[in-house]
Amino acid sequence: MAYNYDIAVIGGGIIGCATAMQLSAKYPRLKIGIVEKEGGLAAHQSGHNSGVIHSGIYYAPGSLKATNCITGVQSLLRFCDENEIKYDLCGKVIVATSEAELPRLEELHRRGTANGVPGLRMIEAEEIREIEPHAAGIRGLHSPHTGIIDYTEVTRAYARHVERNGGEIVLGARVMAVHTAADHMHLETTKGDVQTRYLVNCAGLYADAVARMMGISPGLRILPFRGEYYYLRPEAHHLVKGLIYPVPDPEFPFLGVHFTRTVHGGVEAGPNAVLALAREGYTKTRVRPAEAFAALSYRGFWSMARKYWKTGAHEVYRSFSKAAFTKALQRLVPEVTAEDLTAGGAGVRAQAVEDSGRLVDDFRIVETERAVHVLNAPSPGATASLSIAANIVAMAERNFGLDA
Repeated sequence: MAYNYDIAVIGGGIIGCATAMQLSAKYPRLKIGIVEKEGGLAAHQSGHNSGVIHSGIYYAPGSLKATNCITGVQSLLRFCDENEIKYDLCGKVIVATSEAELPRLEELHRRGTANGVPGLRMIEAEEIREIEPHAAGIRGLHSPHTGIIDYTEVTRAYARHVERNGGEIVLGARVMAVHTAADHMHLETTKGDVQTRYLVNCAGLYADAVARMMGISPGLRILPFRGEYYYLRPEAHHLVKGLIYPVPDPEFPFLGVHFTRTVHGGVEAGPNAVLALAREGYTKTRVRPAEAFAALSYRGFWSMARKYWKTGAHEVYRSFSKAAFTKALQRLVPEVTAEDLTAGGAGVRAQAVEDSGRLVDDFRIVETERAVHVLNAPSPGATASLSIAANIVAMAERNFGLDA
């Protein structure tokens, strides 16, 4: 089959669907299409995460993460209310378990306050136990408006709006090549040819690969980091009331293993952060030699590894040792035992790394001729999806010369 669009969005994750929804609503005369390689939507990062509605604590004031999270969370909650999507603002406690962590906790308080996070406040050990009776900590940071949700459900709701607005969703259409002509682009896919005037690249784990198909050198590479989870057995669910997080390492863009109550009633423990040997490497045994070689031969990887090798080695050890994973969790909730944990799922985070080895911490969205590329949109990308999409639409309007 052949498909013809004014704007094609590559990627049926939460940001791709949010962008297509907003484009199709604002420009009803344009033909909008989502091109997704899997047989369903939200198949990767959007459907393999802890389902947290972030409030904006961690991000540097003025950063894209901060501004998009704060505006995005309000838009997300309004959308969920209007579309009868379940969520729960159960609250989160970030706990410091040693004196050495207190300056970092105070910095998080400063950041969150500067970002306008509602209700954020420092609490002492006694109040930690009032909120989370089984948590350990000498001081904490309480965010009462942090919540939980199912982002797969949100993504599907965005997609329904796309179709109601006249847009199309093409599943099972992996992009194999992109050819650029004077007034259009031609996408070779496994579902047939796609011709489009303009392109929005929301390909997630393959966003850099799509950019390179277009002859663009993005100056970075997506490295996949697997995050592995355990589930708490039902008899241990009482140990966690909401969300319990550690104080993160400010040098590493991951939040550390934590406890997350899910909107479906379970409790997850994790994730760690281990370099995967495939971009969709959800298990230890999943290896794609070409992708592993590309990652391990990338000079940015080795520059990054020299800086973080100790942290990385510990993450790998914890991946293979349930005892080590349990010990990390016991810093937050001492009563948790290895017997309380059952094997859970895993997600893969698309972490952009520059050629210099610097981890790209903020969102990165760039324009090229007749295209917009979302090259880095990790957490809080799902929470901020509607705000990110609004920014993409604004970029598209300028770049594509759109006229409603």
